[in-house]
Amino acid sequence: MNACHLRPRGDGIAQPITTVELFFDLVYVFAVTQLSHMILGDLTVAEVGRATFLLLIAWWAWIYTTWMANWFDPTSPAVRAVLTGVMLASLLMAAALPGAFGEDGALFAISYVALQVGRNAAAAILLGRDHRLRDVFERLVVWSAASGVMWLVGAALPGDRRLLLWIPAAVLDLCAPYAGYWLPRRGSAVTTDWDIDGGHFTDRCQGFIIIALGESIVVTGATAANAGLTATVVLCLGIAFVETAALWWLYFGAVAERSREVMSTAEDPGRLARDAYTYLHAPIVAGIIATAVGDDLLIADPGGALHGVGLAMVLGGPVLFLVGESLFRLRVTGAANAKRLAVAALVVLLAPVGSQVSALALSATVAALLSALAVWELRTPAVHHRLLELRHVQSQQEGTP
Repeated sequence: MNACHLRPRGDGIAQPITTVELFFDLVYVFAVTQLSHMILGDLTVAEVGRATFLLLIAWWAWIYTTWMANWFDPTSPAVRAVLTGVMLASLLMAAALPGAFGEDGALFAISYVALQVGRNAAAAILLGRDHRLRDVFERLVVWSAASGVMWLVGAALPGDRRLLLWIPAAVLDLCAPYAGYWLPRRGSAVTTDWDIDGGHFTDRCQGFIIIALGESIVVTGATAANAGLTATVVLCLGIAFVETAALWWLYFGAVAERSREVMSTAEDPGRLARDAYTYLHAPIVAGIIATAVGDDLLIADPGGALHGVGLAMVLGGPVLFLVGESLFRLRVTGAANAKRLAVAALVVLLAPVGSQVSALALSATVAALLSALAVWELRTPAVHHRLLELRHVQSQQEGTP
């Protein structure tokens, strides 16, 4: 029963991203836009905190579905039906994001719980009782149902008091993978049980980065069009694009291909996918969204100085991206990136003068630093390659009688 629902495995068998998965991602383009507009509509620390919390939950819904689609074949009608249902629940959840702490709290909680529990239960049902993945999804059902109770009961509380139950529910969700989805009498699962296709998983997570970067372009482009395409607005739009392009270049550089290779050949790809992608990609996505908010503020008022939350978005977004990306690369390759951390420190040092200059000057400086870093890293491999060639030629000459 289960073989026809699972992706074929074996040497030389590629696991391409299917159109169903790409269609599913469209909902999360909407979700990321919703979160950006939440912050732009209320530039307060409290609203940023709410948006950050909701981003984490939206990311968790997406990444768990990515885990499922790594095992299950989306070309199977049954799997496609499950993903379609998950997409509908995701759409309802995304629509409820701005009102999750208001009148739409129940819809948000019900959609999220239905998404998590329903997907995990459906996956378990599609598997035969003797299949090794059946145990994995049975554990997921129990953990998602346990946190789901807190999500649903919390939705009945007013406003921010929902966090009294929603924060413990989120902690339970986030800690589950590290706890190995422990169950009484079963103990904990080990990451070697999560035998995934590393190449497909890497491609999917890279696709979500494209979603976040694309949302940044959509938001800034729409703001520029609404503001009127004057020379100043066009200049600001260009700066925003350069900054977004720099983030794209920094993520999809030479190490991106190296990361895919490591994931494809890792002895325990489940552990690496849990650490580097499931957890460490969340701050990268958050940094991109914060940067998009800062770019929108730039276009809205280029001559004004930024303060408080607005200043934090312009500077904190790139810093969060660089730190998160450095931690990701460290986990995947085992090597730290001192250049990126140095640039992150330089951006932080702009904070004291950030409120004294225009948004245009500040954003242009940040964009210049990110672009210089991208160029710096682009030149570094070429320099190393030339040095190796020179050493090779020198060794041949020294060996010539």
